[in-house]
Amino acid sequence: MRAAEVHVSVPLRSRSLALSVTNMAQKGAASPQGLAFQPYLESLLTDLRAHESAVVLGVAVAVIVVILTIVFLHSFWGKKSTRSAVLLVGLCDSGKTLLFSRLLCGKFIRTQTSIAENSAQYKTKGDRGTVWTLIDLPGHESLRPQHIEKFKSAARAIVFVVDSAIFQKEVRDVAELLYSLLTDAVVVKNSPTLLVACNKQGRPPGGCWGRLVCGSVSVVLGVMCTLCPADVTMAKSAKLIQQQLEKELNTLRVTRSAALSAQDGSAGGTTIHLGKKGKDFDFSQLPMRVEFVECSARSNKGEDSDADIADLETCLAKLA
Repeated sequence: MRAAEVHVSVPLRSRSLALSVTNMAQKGAASPQGLAFQPYLESLLTDLRAHESAVVLGVAVAVIVVILTIVFLHSFWGKKSTRSAVLLVGLCDSGKTLLFSRLLCGKFIRTQTSIAENSAQYKTKGDRGTVWTLIDLPGHESLRPQHIEKFKSAARAIVFVVDSAIFQKEVRDVAELLYSLLTDAVVVKNSPTLLVACNKQGRPPGGCWGRLVCGSVSVVLGVMCTLCPADVTMAKSAKLIQQQLEKELNTLRVTRSAALSAQDGSAGGTTIHLGKKGKDFDFSQLPMRVEFVECSARSNKGEDSDADIADLETCLAKLA
């Protein structure tokens, strides 16, 4: 408050003093003695007016700086606050809709292939209890691209759901969808937390779980390890699944870049180069936070049993 009074009072005092000097100059001009002091009075008046202009200019500049700062902060935080969606993305029948239901109300529901998105307000577990808009996007390849395009700019996190029971069969399709997300210019710019949840549907007895945190990135990738006697030859650990995805993504990067270069001589467009150039791809090269976590929307104890999604809920609770 004192600073404001100083800025305002200086110009007022300058005007009053200038007015007094002007009156003195006018009165003194009528006497011979006044004529002798008139040049000095005029010089003082000029200095006062110059000083007043400098103060006014300083105040104006300060006001402009404050306004620009407010506009910048509003723009920065406003854009961030609009990204309040958590997207469930994945192939058909990967368990997105059941996971959507489990996260919202903990209930098992029988689902079918979605042809439109499902959305609802989701409150995270924990003390903060942040509310996000949870959106389940259709997984069919004819519908998926347009829905991703519609909601990607609003994503604070992307939960990439993988059916780990048939991962080996779908690894190519999974990698292609993941590649399209990780090289999308909007996704890379916003860098939402990427939670790749390999959903363990129908865990067999003796099945085991693994947990892997990958470097500085935030993808949560839940993976099912079916280390039971009947399926031991097909068992895949979390580490092996990560390595296989990295290998597939690295292959896709080479083939896609070559195809673009063959078409127009460059790899431009709206996609971003995946990972670091000149190095084999791994998830730690991504600009967003990546984490691997396991989940199971369908309990092996029956439909009425609780799902195993605690790790996924913990990751969602950490979103900022």
